[in-house]
Amino acid sequence: MITLSALNEFVRIRHGFFTREGGVSEGLYASLNCGPGSSDKPEAVKENRRRVMAMLDLPEEALVTLYQTHSSDVVKVTEPWDAAKAPKADAMVTDRPGIALGILTADCAPVLLADGKAGIVAAAHAGWKGALGGVLDNTIKAMVEMGAKMPKIVAAMGPCIGHRNYEVGPEFPAPFLAEDPTNADYFAPSPARPGHFLFDLPGYISRKLAKLGVHEVTRVPADTLRDEARFFSYRRATLRGEADYGRQISVITLDR
Repeated sequence: MITLSALNEFVRIRHGFFTREGGVSEGLYASLNCGPGSSDKPEAVKENRRRVMAMLDLPEEALVTLYQTHSSDVVKVTEPWDAAKAPKADAMVTDRPGIALGILTADCAPVLLADGKAGIVAAAHAGWKGALGGVLDNTIKAMVEMGAKMPKIVAAMGPCIGHRNYEVGPEFPAPFLAEDPTNADYFAPSPARPGHFLFDLPGYISRKLAKLGVHEVTRVPADTLRDEARFFSYRRATLRGEADYGRQISVITLDR
């Protein structure tokens, strides 16, 4: 479990960016696969999620995750739900103690946010599509509607695919440049294929958060594709022609 200083300073808030290590899953899913949407054994995923909650000193039923679709949709959480009944959305916000917000990723960026003074936390799934489409904008808006103050919101970004390994096609930069020409800063020519680019997802997200008014942003310096021992990666699995992949989880919760 990895933690970051931006959130560690809050007495009432606990969080963790979990790796793929420490679970019971086997094969492609070894070992802490927390994704019920994978083809892993359901009992293994359930046990892995229980272990995650035990690391945070919470019961397994406190964990809520989403049916993630790379959207900009945000839900406000007032009580836990079963994983099989998860709503379709890509971010959650709560002010209720004892609820653990969990985001599943395998290259996309998990972003955990908090206003420690107001006692409001959020978790967002920010791949390129969601980040560009406004999932972070909507998450912060939902936090403010719940009572958070913009100057007090801090963000922590978990492991995601790194700039050097995120190759994208010729058409990919266009919507980013349409949003803001300075987004060209996050594209570099691919050394492997002419006309293709390398995209800096964490850099783009960091600037996006700053533009939204979140000026304290810290991140885990890790590349999910490169670090196979610690992280699952959708792109690595795709490049190898593997049938499926595991998902690591990132969690934030308010103490009771």
